[in-house]
Amino acid sequence: MAHTQTHTHELDADRLRDDPLILIIPGLNNSNEQHWQSRWESQIPDCERVDLGMWDDPHRNTWVNKLNLAVHRAGRPVILVAHSLGCLAATWWAENEQPAYGNPVVGALLVAPPDVERAGVDARLARFAPAQRAKLPFPAFLAASENDPYCSLRVARGLASDWGATFAYAGSIGHINADSGIGDWDFGQLLLAQLLREHRTRQGCLAAESRRRAYPRFTRLPWTQSPARSDQPADW
Repeated sequence: MAHTQTHTHELDADRLRDDPLILIIPGLNNSNEQHWQSRWESQIPDCERVDLGMWDDPHRNTWVNKLNLAVHRAGRPVILVAHSLGCLAATWWAENEQPAYGNPVVGALLVAPPDVERAGVDARLARFAPAQRAKLPFPAFLAASENDPYCSLRVARGLASDWGATFAYAGSIGHINADSGIGDWDFGQLLLAQLLREHRTRQGCLAAESRRRAYPRFTRLPWTQSPARSDQPADW
């Protein structure tokens, strides 16, 4: 899909070319053209949708395996941007693959995860139950809405705590989807920009440490002296 430059929240084309690949992970029934995920995909350079397939009849292991293939095909650091059931696919991927911290996934934005364990849940969502509870091996935000019909704020906060994600209150905007009327969803772009800033900072620190180790500084001790130059008298 062709990409155009977006002008908000440090998501500019020049900087993003050197940043991680952003993988969009939709939920049940995919994300339509009005969904903020689709808008981001068309606006942000190096942003791709993971083709999980079986959008209206998902299978957990199939989704996890296809996400795993997309992550490793990237051949570079990755940031996951998941919505709804896509959040469960992302967290089950982390549980199954047990990647090293921050490698290859350097961050994740998890938006409106559904409560797949509640009574009466859609059978298609129940296939992803139980929600895995281990800490994620990468920095993450979990954004949730106060009136999401698929997950209470209490459950969302609990998932954020279990996953070691920073909880981000998104207001009262339903399931944070196309029906929420949020357009490009500026708040979400702020969270993504923060993940990118943190990654850039970590990379800068690693580069500085690498340079420090490659070029150690030697301190001249007070009782040492340089070899005498040939053009200096012996008693100089």
